[in-house]
Amino acid sequence: MKNSAPIRTLFVDIGGVLLSNGWDHHARRRAAKEFKLEPVEMEERHQMTIDPYEKGKLTEDEYLDQVIFYQKRPFSRARFRKFMFSQSRPFPAMLALFRDLKVKYHLKIVVVSNEARTLNDYRIKKYQLDDFVDAYISSCYVHLRKPDAEIFRLALDVAHTPPQQVAYLENTAMFVEIANGLGIHGVLHTDYQSTCTKLASLGLWGSEGVVHVGP
Repeated sequence: MKNSAPIRTLFVDIGGVLLSNGWDHHARRRAAKEFKLEPVEMEERHQMTIDPYEKGKLTEDEYLDQVIFYQKRPFSRARFRKFMFSQSRPFPAMLALFRDLKVKYHLKIVVVSNEARTLNDYRIKKYQLDDFVDAYISSCYVHLRKPDAEIFRLALDVAHTPPQQVAYLENTAMFVEIANGLGIHGVLHTDYQSTCTKLASLGLWGSEGVVHVGP
């Protein structure tokens, strides 16, 4: 369906859209195997700490103390931290798409993401997100976390854009539904090509060689 109002701002999640998820259950499972940890206990401890950790109310050291280093380990904190960071991977086509759309349509780009502070800062710097992102409504900075709708309201205030002129790319269906409920054009990201098609329906066409669909 064509959007009657032009899109002026793109909201975007980082993990699962621009980059791989930084510290999801797959990464934690790999960590448990790599460091010979008890995976069920590790996951239970993670789930008990994830909300304050991603809201910036627990430091990385406090998180690691509660989830990993609550007992003596045969490996160092630095080695485990390095493994955590190594789980991040870029999605080059999606990064190129956002850079292209920002230049072509003079869009505001606002990250709306659940991420812990140290990992968030690392990923922003490592993958040069500052090159095209205008603001970060990251859970660790604003002390709000999806699915709380207030994080989207805050993003709208910061972007100073009416919701009908905002598209939000996200790979979690529930979060897309919440955004839709606020009048934002939620786009469920599953793969590059289908996302290009959905954005085109909102009037956002990438340059030749970036988006492989057209009128």
